[in-house]
Order: sequence, then structure tokens, then C-alpha cells
Amino acid sequence: MTSPEPANPPSSLSDHPVEELRRSVSAAFPSTVEQLKALVGIRGIAWEAFDASELDRSAEAIAALIRDSGVEDVQILRVDNDGVPGGPAVVARRPAAPGQPTVLLYAHHDVQPPGDPDLWESDPFTAVERDGRLYGRGAADDKAGVMAHVGALRALTEVLGDRFGVGVTLFIEGEEEAGSPTFRTFLETHRDLLEADVIVVADSSNWKVGVPALTTSLRGLVDGTIEVQVLDHAVHSGMFGGPVLDAPTLLARLIATFHDDAGDVAIAGLAGGDSATVDYREEDYRADSSVLDGVQLAGTGSIASRLWHKPALSIIGMDMPSVALSSNTLLPRARAKFSLRLAPGQDPEQAMQAVRAHVEAAAPFGARVTFTPGETGSPFSTDTSAPAARLALAALEEAWGVEAVEAGMGGSIPFIADLTELFPSAQILITGVEDPDSRAHSANESLHLAEFERAVLAEALLLARINAGGLTGA
Repeated sequence: MTSPEPANPPSSLSDHPVEELRRSVSAAFPSTVEQLKALVGIRGIAWEAFDASELDRSAEAIAALIRDSGVEDVQILRVDNDGVPGGPAVVARRPAAPGQPTVLLYAHHDVQPPGDPDLWESDPFTAVERDGRLYGRGAADDKAGVMAHVGALRALTEVLGDRFGVGVTLFIEGEEEAGSPTFRTFLETHRDLLEADVIVVADSSNWKVGVPALTTSLRGLVDGTIEVQVLDHAVHSGMFGGPVLDAPTLLARLIATFHDDAGDVAIAGLAGGDSATVDYREEDYRADSSVLDGVQLAGTGSIASRLWHKPALSIIGMDMPSVALSSNTLLPRARAKFSLRLAPGQDPEQAMQAVRAHVEAAAPFGARVTFTPGETGSPFSTDTSAPAARLALAALEEAWGVEAVEAGMGGSIPFIADLTELFPSAQILITGVEDPDSRAHSANESLHLAEFERAVLAEALLLARINAGGLTGA
């Protein structure tokens, strides 16, 4: 997308205005935090059970913030998927000067439902500062990502003025936490609006407080359901129990075949490796994940490799009567939903077929097993030798004052595969504002405010480096 001959060549990287941007971000930071607090107060949840008008209000508030940052071309757009309207997305464009590239800045403004209010120490939709952290639903995931984009743009506009020639497109999605059901359709519909040379996805985490990270790999994802049936109908457990095992017991036996004695996934045909170079200490993992004392960790290889480069299979739901509703009955059927994270390089469809083959071969005691495939998402890997990745790592180091970690992420961002497919020439960077204690999706979600300020600065520095010709080595 870069024009061949710039009318006003950018300044060199030696003129990179680090300290000016640092001062600008710092001076505006109290206002940035107050605006983030206001966004946290909007209950924008893209699930059918919640008030859709709050999601519209969230989009309108963000559109106003972007306009106030100096971007005039701001739209709220949505597309239909099989007649069902998607969540409202904010798309804002600042055109590139001749010869300059365009950067797409992605985040999402919708949030997870709050869950059990009794688990929160304060109202989830009232942003509260405690001990240097900002608590509230969406404070980290991902309204802070939205404000990182807005804060960086403000600083660049103030410091660089007319010298800020990089084109910037903001794409603030409104349905990510609901699985981005219209994301692909949205990209196809508005491809011309979103075309870019670099895509920055601000929806990940840093290594720990005080150490930034560029997310360089994501695991893919497949899920589905497994039903085990042994009887045509329920029968009395005293009269008929013994010769036949109930469906929950046989389902448990089937689930037990998914892992070997060491805890590694035991499904043939799944890729995995032990190639992580970062040292993630066991004590740190235990603290970050809240593993109880005495619980042994599963799997083999380094902790980082188990998290980033190997498959991980979990049972995330089961259908059978609750303890409160139980009776002395042999249950005829039971069902479970599995979630399988895939190592980088694994084809999701092949992984789904591997799970199906395993389930059908491992049916215990001849039980009738029904496998129903669910969603799939491809893994992702960053080429860290590419110019944009090198600039991002340098910007993170400048903002934090320490070397950035090239970290994988055990989670999945399925829409990254759509971005990769539809914008094959774009360099994709995954950054974030979270830290291991942010507790995204959980009660008491929070944002470390000092880290947030550094994240705003890092994005401003990245865009300034691109503006100075960093993508072409100027």
C-alpha cells in the first residue's frame, strides 16, 4: 500500500522523539484514565441476554473519543450474518501521506458478562482504583486496548504535528467476547476500509509487571461435544445396576483416555514441541494460575512449551443431573464439551478428525458414542525478523526500559486467521495491556495503571518509528 515517492520524506530514526512522546503521554495520562473509567461504566455485552442499547452506547462513546483525538472520518458500522445483525464496530480513518504506510489498530469495546456479583470486591461496572490498579469489567480486556490506541494517537498528533504522515485506521470491534460471529463478513464487506501494511492487535498480555512482551505465537482451537448413551431410558439403579454401567461413569472412562499418565494429551495425530526459549518458572506459573499446594503439574517439557507449543485438552462443560436433583437412577446418556488448544502449525480440521477418531475408537464397553464437532480456529506465529516486529520490540524496550520478551500465548484469537487470510501482505503484531494478575473474564478484573501508561507510550513509539521510515529501513 505504500506510495513509491513520498512528497515529504519522514525524519530519520535518529530523530525519534522518545522523550517528547514520553512527556506527552504522561501529561495526558490522568485524562486517559478518567476516560477509561467512563467506558468501564458502560455495560456493553454482545450476548443476547443483555441490553443491546448498552453496546450501542459503548460504540458511540468510543467514536466520540476518537473524534476528539483529531480523527474526523469516524463511522459506526455493523453487518448481518444470516439476517442477524452483528455488534456495532467503530471504524475511523486518518489517511496516509504520500509515501507513508497505513497501520490498522484493532481492539474491542464489548466485554464479558460480570458473572457472580458476590465474587467482586466492588461493583464490576464502577471503575475503582486500589493499590495502583484499576478494577472493573473491561478495565483490562479490552477497553484499555481501545484507550491505548486513542492515547497513542493523541501523543503523536501533539508531538509530530504535520510530520505525522502514517495512515491510521482504527477498528474497534463490538462482539469479540461473543465469538466475533460477523467478523469475517465484516472484513469482506469493508476490506477496502481496513486494508493496511501493519495490523496491531491490542488484546494480549505482557510477561509480568515490569517486563513487556510481544505475543509471537497463539495456539489454535477446536471444540465439540461427546455424548455417551448406554440405555434407551433411565432405570432404577437398585433393580438394574451392576451388569450395566451408567452413562456418566462410561463418559468419565472415555475422558480419562485423553491424557497419558504424565498428563500429556494422548490423542494420535496432534502436533507439539518443546521449543520455547523463555524460562517460565514453576513457582511463577503456580502463583499466576492459582494452582493449589500439593497439586502436581501435568505434562512434560518446559512450562512455557506446555503452555505455548503443545496441545491442551480440557472438559469445559457436562450435561447430567446436578447433585441437588440426583436420584437412584441409572442415567441413559451423558454429554461433555471439550476444548482443545492446538500447537502452532497444527491444522484445525486435522485436529478435529484426530479427536473424532480417538473418541470413536475408545468407546468404553461398547457404549454408543456421538461426536459433534464445534468451532475451529487456526494457530498463529509471528515472523520476528520482519521489520514491524523488530520495531515493536524496540518500542517496548524503550517504553519499559528493559528488554521485551518474545512470548507465546496459550490462548487463541481465532479471528487472527481471518486477518492473515484476507490481508496476506500485512505484518500482524499482537500486543497488550494485561499482566498475569489482570484476571480477564474473571471477577475483580483489573489493570495495572503504570503498565498501562507504558503500553500507551510503546504504541506511540512504534507508530513514530514507522513514521520515520522504519518499515523500509530508512
